Amino acid sequence: MTTETELLQELIAQESRLVFPRFDNETALALGQHLLAAARERGLPVTISVRRNGQRLFHAALPGTSADNDAWIDRKSRVVDRYGHSSFLVGTQFRAKGSSFEADSRLDPDLYAAHGGVFPVLVKDVGPVGTVGVSGLPQADDHAFVVEQLAVFLSH
Repeated sequence: MTTETELLQELIAQESRLVFPRFDNETALALGQHLLAAARERGLPVTISVRRNGQRLFHAALPGTSADNDAWIDRKSRVVDRYGHSSFLVGTQFRAKGSSFEADSRLDPDLYAAHGGVFPVLVKDVGPVGTVGVSGLPQADDHAFVVEQLAVFLSH
């Protein structure tokens, strides 16, 4: 069984690996389409969002999702925008310290959720410029799907 500390190290390593050389609207649309195709192929009930600097560049909601998934993506994206790290990493950091994001971040839980599923769009020599995320699965599965598909997308 993975400890919170081991998970944290893995999540940090993911962010160092999954970096874009550049990121523009066309890249965002291609990434969104890639995630959509992969989710459809697996029959996943997810909502997908790709944003840059707060602007939603791609959004899709597959069957089995609801407006609640939109709200979850918004809340998780705010965490990524604020901390510059994946929503799963931020939540794991709090748990690794023996606390919880909800209790100790001092942020409104109606606006912020440190649950897995939203990953920073990281650009080489720039840093975080946006978010890519899904909502609809358990948080670890949301996160794993995004990371897996980012790796595939960036390898092309």
